[in-house]
Amino acid sequence: MLESPHPSLQTVKKVDIIVSHAFLEETLSVLDVVGVSGYTVFGSTSGKGDRGLSCDDLDCDYSGNYIMTVCNSDEQLGRLIDKIQPFLKKAGGIFVVTTGQWLTH
Repeated sequence: MLESPHPSLQTVKKVDIIVSHAFLEETLSVLDVVGVSGYTVFGSTSGKGDRGLSCDDLDCDYSGNYIMTVCNSDEQLGRLIDKIQPFLKKAGGIFVVTTGQWLTH
């Protein structure tokens, strides 16, 4: 388990995933297989990356979905990385991990 400086806070790894809408269900399946217990999906995100402009207008290539979740152990994060990396190689997308803390209640 990750250490926290305050007893009411739990240190977690925040995971941000951005994938094309076409790959949303498969991405969520990976989270389920790994045992990630919760996530938030924001639809119709837009932006620009190495694959060009991404938005849901007709003149854009594709629209994306943003998924935010947390892993509460290094082991769970490792399992997620092992499962999602081959998928992202074929589907594209972004996977960012930051260390954060959430308030236990």
